[in-house]
Amino acid sequence: MSTPAMETYEYAVLRVVPRVERGESINAGVLVYCRQRDYLGSRVHLDVERLRALDPTADPVAIAWALQAAADVCAAAPGAGAAGREVLGSRFRWLTAPRSTVVQPSPVHTGLTADPDAEADRLLALLVLPVQP
Repeated sequence: MSTPAMETYEYAVLRVVPRVERGESINAGVLVYCRQRDYLGSRVHLDVERLRALDPTADPVAIAWALQAAADVCAAAPGAGAAGREVLGSRFRWLTAPRSTVVQPSPVHTGLTADPDAEADRLLALLVLPVQP
């Protein structure tokens, strides 16, 4: 029985910054790119209670739409526009380019994985989802 080969992957966290001038944020998703496995995936989860704690006037529907738009670009969904038609690496670079909007990517980090799809799930649980007691 052989062990699956470990491959380098890159990831970024999608952060919601409801009031850009304050710089406060919550993690709301992850983007995972593994060139060797021809994989680009995302996971998103908006914790509306945490969002409201940072800014009671934030629009969770609009923010969820922006997060879904990023996920659609990853998945090359029909409505993802020109960015969704790019090759995987170009899509990842486009999604991780710095922005000063409400949904912002973190810096890009790297790791090793045998299963980038499972890694996306792991990163979502580790970096985004609320900690379970």
